[in-house]
Order: sequence, then C-alpha cells, then structure tokens
Amino acid sequence: MSTSVAPRPRQRFPEIAAVSWEHPADRAALQTLRSVPGVDELIRKVLAMLGGERGIRLLFQGNAVRIGPTQFPKLCHLHNEVCTTFDWPTVPELYVTQTPIFNAGAYGIDTPFIVVHSAAIELLDDDELRVLLSHELGHVISGHALYRTIAAILALVSLGVLPVLGELVVLPIRLAFLEWSRKSELSADRAGLLGSQDVVTAQRLDMKMAGGGRGAGFAGQLNVEAFMQQAHEYASSSEGLDVVYKLLSTLALTHPMHTVRAAELQRWVASGEYDRILRGEYVRRGAEADERPLRDDMAAAGSYYAGEARELAGHLADAARRAADRAREAFRNAQKP
Repeated sequence: MSTSVAPRPRQRFPEIAAVSWEHPADRAALQTLRSVPGVDELIRKVLAMLGGERGIRLLFQGNAVRIGPTQFPKLCHLHNEVCTTFDWPTVPELYVTQTPIFNAGAYGIDTPFIVVHSAAIELLDDDELRVLLSHELGHVISGHALYRTIAAILALVSLGVLPVLGELVVLPIRLAFLEWSRKSELSADRAGLLGSQDVVTAQRLDMKMAGGGRGAGFAGQLNVEAFMQQAHEYASSSEGLDVVYKLLSTLALTHPMHTVRAAELQRWVASGEYDRILRGEYVRRGAEADERPLRDDMAAAGSYYAGEARELAGHLADAARRAADRAREAFRNAQKP
C-alpha cells in the first residue's frame, strides 16, 4: 500500500446534484420500493428495534475507530479531499471497523455516516481508497443511507425477528429492497469514478473486490484489461439458460456482480455523460435539481428496463431456438439406421 496521497489534481464540482450521476434504474427502483405496501411499517419496526438514529450510530461509536487528524490521518485527508471534490458542505463521520471481510457502507437516517472495514484499508492503495470513499459519499449525497441500512439488515436477519409482519408480506419487500440496493450501487460507482477521475483505478477496485488479496502472492498478479475482457464475456454470455442462471443468482444479492459493475461503468464513460460532467455540464443542487421533471427520470428508467427486458427476451428466444435445433438434430440422428 502506498504511503502518501496522490498529488494529481482533480476537477471539482461546485454544487453538483446527485441526479447528475445517478443511474436511472436506481431512481426507478427507489420509487417502486417506496410504493410497495408495508415498506413504511417495516422501516419503522426495524428502526425501533435498533434504537433509531442514535442506536445505529452507537453500534459503531462503541466498537469501531472514528477517523480524525490523529486517527487514520491519511484516510482522514482522503475523506476531506473527496468531500471537497463534490463540494459537499458536511463531512460525514467516518469509522474504521475491524473485520477481515472487505466492505464499506453508508448508514444512518438524518445524519449519515460512513464505515470502512479494516480489510479494505489493507487491500487498497490510496487512489483506490479515494474511489471507495467517493462511492460511499455518493450514497450519502443521494440520500441512500436510510434505505441501505434497512436493506443490509433485511439481507442478514431472519424474518422471524419481525413476527408482526408475516413472511409472505416481508418477502416482496425484501426483494424490492434488494433490487433497489443493486441499482443504487451503479449510481455510487459513478460517484466513485467522479471522485477519482481515473476509470482504470475504479475498475481495479472492482477487480480487487472480486478476487484481490493481501500478501506477496497477490503482488503484480492482477490485470485490469484481462478483468474487463472477463466482464465482457460475462455480459455477452447467453448460451443455453445462462441468462436465467444469472438472473436467479443475483436476486438475493445486495450488490451487482463485480464484473457487471465494471462493465456498467465503462458503458457510462462511453455514453459521454462522464465527460460532460467533467466539463461542468451537470445539474446543480437547489432549484435546478428540485425543478427537474420527474417524468425525465422515469422515461430514462423505463428505457433502461425496456432495454434489459428486450435483451433478456432475445437471449431466451435464442436459447429456445438452439435447444429446438439440438432436439431436431437428435431426433434425426435417432431415425438413422
């Protein structure tokens, strides 16, 4: 791990609004989540179980290290730098918690805070940590922290701890939370890129989350270009029931597959939206963001999901045709003397 903060200057984004980088499917999934019957009741019960905002914060105040000028000073410097890049007026509290499992998260209700696992600090260099911190600040700026807190709990706890809400009632809410959670990660990944302004570093973070490790056995053993080729192969795989398998293997996850995230980031860059933000062509916080028509977001989200549906239908149709061809060929072979 490097020992100093990279000096390369980065573009600042005065008064940038989260809508400038948010993935349309994130906003659509969140609107859908809020409309699911029982969501408000579930949130109230879970928050009451945890003791509300104070209870959530106390979990980390009591068993993690809050960073500052004398606690993880390098991480503190990076965190402040990231908040400056996004022109965010409040620097969220940042905690480091001891765990060998790589992760980070934004939690809380009215005053969100960020938690970084010690494994992430061991595994990442300074530039990659900047991506990670920008990713989590993106969650904060987008207002994701409350819903991500609930999604994380639903992914971990047994439905039995919420006996008032039956399993059949909670299950669709859980699935809606998880669908939104996966899409919110695509938004935060874009914030991670904006904070670092280095797409290779952002994709390297995805690669390390997928298969990185500590120690001499990992030094110089990972290659971003090869990882992106793997991402392309995964995205384009449609042999047999591959598409169905990919869908089913994703339903219970809070995060998209790492190769999917890297590929989505590449597509965003290729779309030109990233470069437009770097040029200063983005939505500002305040009236400009507030007055932005909701129908624009819903139209963009509808286009995204329609494209996904067409792709899924196309893959399934191709798989069905190939299966039928193989069946006909097998039947012809069986008829031969």
